[in-house]
Amino acid sequence: MKKTFLLLVIIFTFSCTKKEPDLIVTGNIKGLKKGTLYLQKLKDTVLVTLDSLEIIGELQFELHSDLDEPEVLYLTLDKNSSNIHRISFFANKGITEINTTLKRFAYDAKIKGSAQQELYKEYSGIISKFNNQQLDLIKSRFEAQQSGNDSLIEAANFDADNLIKRKYLYTVNFALNNIDSEVAPYVTLTEIYDANIKYLDTIYNSLPKDIANSKYGKALNTHIKKRKEEDN
Repeated sequence: MKKTFLLLVIIFTFSCTKKEPDLIVTGNIKGLKKGTLYLQKLKDTVLVTLDSLEIIGELQFELHSDLDEPEVLYLTLDKNSSNIHRISFFANKGITEINTTLKRFAYDAKIKGSAQQELYKEYSGIISKFNNQQLDLIKSRFEAQQSGNDSLIEAANFDADNLIKRKYLYTVNFALNNIDSEVAPYVTLTEIYDANIKYLDTIYNSLPKDIANSKYGKALNTHIKKRKEEDN
């Protein structure tokens, strides 16, 4: 009787002291019957697994992780084939819900979670339009080169350069209009890292202290210093 009571006390104590995860990622993948899900982060250019789950049957999944600050994580699906499916999202403490389909894993993803994710979604929606236009212009440039028509080639090159400038300008303005979010230094690093250094400086110097001291704020500062050293 005493041993049973002691065991119950130990179990109760353990359950009370067990730390809740900072981040819970949950959702459903329609059409998935079998595979392995990974919650991952990028560390020194290598994807590191934070949690994993073997999926058998079309059920709700749940993955956990500690999280010091908001950052971009990846939900990766491995079906033991040559194809790896991956969704990126801006995570913060709390619950992130990701619902998608097996057939269009990344494209059908509906993500509900952090304020950073909502902002990142807004940015990604516009950038995807720029990227689609860029693909069209690549086709137009190829056709112009095939024709050998100098006027068409010059026009195609002009349109392509102009699109890149507009894409970069949009990102600069987006970052400056959202300096109170970790998304600002992140998109600067990932989309316009090779922009004129004055634009990178302007964005970084506009960041409030807490964002400048965040993971991506520090990374942006390091990148700017490296760029300046290379220029000198």
